[in-house]
Amino acid sequence: MDTLFFDTVFTTIGTITREFKVYNSSNHDILISSIQIAGSDQTGFRFNVDGRSGTSIKEIPLLANDSLFVFVEATIDPQNSGSPMVIVDSVVFITNGNVQDVNLLAWGQDVHLINGEILSSQTWTNEKPYLIYNSALVDTLETLLINPGTRIYFHKGSTLYVSGTLKALGSTEEPIVFNGDRLDQLYKDIPGQWGGIYFINGSTGNELLNAQILNATTGIHLGNFYSADPFPDLIISNSIVKHMTYAGLSSIGATVLADNCEISDCGFFTLVLTTGGWYEFMHCTIANYWNWSQRTSPSVLLSNYYNFNDTILFEGDLLKADFGNCIVYGSRDNEIGLSELSGAGEFNYFFNYCLVKADTSVPTSDPIYFASPFVNSEPGFVNTYEAKFQLDTLAFAKDKGLIDIANLFPFDLLGNSRLDDLFPDLGAYERIEKLPER
Repeated sequence: MDTLFFDTVFTTIGTITREFKVYNSSNHDILISSIQIAGSDQTGFRFNVDGRSGTSIKEIPLLANDSLFVFVEATIDPQNSGSPMVIVDSVVFITNGNVQDVNLLAWGQDVHLINGEILSSQTWTNEKPYLIYNSALVDTLETLLINPGTRIYFHKGSTLYVSGTLKALGSTEEPIVFNGDRLDQLYKDIPGQWGGIYFINGSTGNELLNAQILNATTGIHLGNFYSADPFPDLIISNSIVKHMTYAGLSSIGATVLADNCEISDCGFFTLVLTTGGWYEFMHCTIANYWNWSQRTSPSVLLSNYYNFNDTILFEGDLLKADFGNCIVYGSRDNEIGLSELSGAGEFNYFFNYCLVKADTSVPTSDPIYFASPFVNSEPGFVNTYEAKFQLDTLAFAKDKGLIDIANLFPFDLLGNSRLDDLFPDLGAYERIEKLPER
């Protein structure tokens, strides 16, 4: 090894610890005169060898045919720059007058650090990322506005709570990204790295437009018990909610309008809508091919109650749960769970021109609940193993949508027109065939 690489490092926040081994392949013991960081403490790198840490240590014995570990990490000082910077240094070994080194290379990034703060009304811009430590709360009657292209990273266990209003208004070209703060390639698709976005009762006027919410425990949760405040509401459009250990979107009695969204690959549910509420999902791809563990629950659960630890039963009216031109599919035999408690409240749902994975427990032949359904036909996703849920060339879901719904949402999640061919495709993505090259 001649170079030890670190992925993007947030300033003031330490990196992960990387390691390499030093070997003595000779039959004689040696004494390493010194190991030091070439730039001393100027670049922020430091190491630990045999329990001795710092930027320079002396006289390290290394037995014949033995080895030792060198552990390296860094903390980079703020540079007052919105652009990533390259930090270069090296670990230098001097043995019997011979000099050897291992290069160190990291990309540093300045951030706005939000550490356990209660936020008043403010605007976040895309000049440099925001890093949330120890969670944050948008206070009651306050509004957090997030501009296109802004990146928000969360340290492990951190959550964005919203008691006031969240307006994350991205664009197709510049989506807003919510993700964990581990930017190493290894963590790119690992779920459960942060808590998620939690809308508390009383929160209102929330919008997520062109947002990507990735790798949390529950991507979006709305509502809470033991509160007299109104249930929260949310409009979410052209957004991706992906790789959650529990659920993509979880609701307790809330109001949600969703269109052109991909909600995918979650450990329990992509959608779990309990204790009633009011919901519309139009041109959404709800796909669950979770492969981190065995999934035992359906991808979508609709319920007019919530059983809390078998001791308290919460009830609510499911006033509306409408799905139009959607795909609800996954790896289980049944991906729709209908949990109605008699006497608990209304239980209204309707699937209109939707492709669903369902067994006989789901009344797909009843026109009260299903209009022109497509049942148990593989959608034709590009690659479910790689979580690519656009449609392939010969996809079954192509041209199966109702034009009346597509007219209300003429462009797909990527900005492609649904109205340029005879019929719209189901789900969040319109298949656009490339013309052959001449």
